Amino acid sequence: MAEYEWTLPDVGEGIHEAEIVKWRVAPGTQVKAEDPILEIQTDKATVEIPSPVEGRVEELLVQEGAMVRVGTPVIRFEVGKGEQNPSAAPVGRSPGTAEPEPSASRRRVLATPAVRKLARELGVDIHEIQGSGEHGRVLAEDVRAWQVRRDVKVTAPAVPPPSADIRGASSEEGTGEQRIPLRGTRRAIAEHMVRAMYTAPHVTTMDEVEVSELVALREQLKATAAARQVHLTYLPFIIKAAVSALKRFPYLNASFDDERQEIVLKSRYHIGMAVDDEEGLVVPVIRDADRLSLWELASAIQELSQRAHERRLTRDELTGSTFTITNYGSFGGQYATPVINYPEVAILGTGRIQKKAVVLENDEIVARPVMSVTLTFDHRVVDGGTAGRFLNQVMRYLHAPLELFMEMT
Repeated sequence: MAEYEWTLPDVGEGIHEAEIVKWRVAPGTQVKAEDPILEIQTDKATVEIPSPVEGRVEELLVQEGAMVRVGTPVIRFEVGKGEQNPSAAPVGRSPGTAEPEPSASRRRVLATPAVRKLARELGVDIHEIQGSGEHGRVLAEDVRAWQVRRDVKVTAPAVPPPSADIRGASSEEGTGEQRIPLRGTRRAIAEHMVRAMYTAPHVTTMDEVEVSELVALREQLKATAAARQVHLTYLPFIIKAAVSALKRFPYLNASFDDERQEIVLKSRYHIGMAVDDEEGLVVPVIRDADRLSLWELASAIQELSQRAHERRLTRDELTGSTFTITNYGSFGGQYATPVINYPEVAILGTGRIQKKAVVLENDEIVARPVMSVTLTFDHRVVDGGTAGRFLNQVMRYLHAPLELFMEMT
C-alpha cells in the first residue's frame, strides 16, 4: 500500500483558487476512481470533483469553508501499488511542481504603480496576492478581491454540529443566536456585492410605466406559447426593450476597466438575468440577445432558469454579460435599488405589475396595469441625463410594444 496526496486541480481558465464547499467523503471512506469526493465553489458555479484514484481516504487536509489555491494538497489517499494514478502525487510532492516558491515577503511582484498605490490605500500587502494578469501580474481587481476576502472573514468548524438544521450552523446556549458560516454561493455573492459597492458610485433612478398594451399582447400570445411548450413571461419583452434602448445609448452597454481607467463599449449584447435560488442569486447570461426572436428568448430564459435551480450552469453561462436585468417583481417587489453586476455599468430592475389610477390626456382617471422600473448606474460612466433618457426609451417600448417590434432587426 502507498500514500498519495492529491492537489486541487485547475478547474477552468483564469481560476486560481476555489472554496471547499462540501466533502462527500470522510477518513476511512473507500472510493473508486471517478466517485464524487467534494464540491468546490468557483465564482458562482459549484463544481463536483471526482476521485482520481481507487482506494481509502486517509485524511482530509482542508476543512469545509476554506479558500484553497490550485495546486494545494487537499486530500490523502491510501492506495494499492496497482491503483496509482498519475494525477495523484506521493506524499511530499505535487505533480508538476519543482522547488517551493520563495516566501511572500521576498517574492517579486509584477504590478503597475497605480495598482501598488491602490494596495497601499486599502492596507493590502501586495506580496500576499497571486496576480491573475499576464505572467502573474497583480491587477486592481485582484487587490480589491483580496481586500474583500480579508474583510469578510469566515471561521468554519471542521465538523458541523449534528443538531444544526443548516450545514455548518452553530448555536450558543442561552444567547438565542445561531451562527451560520458564510460559504459557497452566499460567500461568492457577498464578495461580488462588496466589490461592486466599493468600486462603482451607485445612483438609482425610478419610474412607472403603463403597460396595458403589453399585458394584452402577452395574453394574446399565451396560446401560441403553450403550443410551443414555452412559458411566456414578461422578461423576453423587457429584454427586447432594453437591447433596443442600449443600441441608442451605447454607454450603458459597457464596462469600466479600473486598472487602465478606460470605458469599454461593447458591440455585442449579452444580457444577464438575475435568478433567485435557494442557494442565492445567480446571473446566467443570454448571449447575443439582439439576434434572438421573442420565442428564442423565452426558451433561453426557461432553460437557463431551470439549469440555475438544478445548479447545472457552466462557468461560460455565468460570465461575460454586458448588461443585467433583475425582475424583482416576480416575487412581489415593487421598487428596489439593484446593485450593479460589476464590472458592468448599469442594471435594470422591473417590479410587479399592478392596477393603479392613471390620468388620461382628457383628464379622465382610469384603472390601468402599471409596472415600476428602476435603473442603477455607475456615475463614473453614465450621467443622470443619459440614464433618464435610456430609461424613458425602455418605458416607451414597454408602453407601446408594437413600436418596439417595428424597430427590431
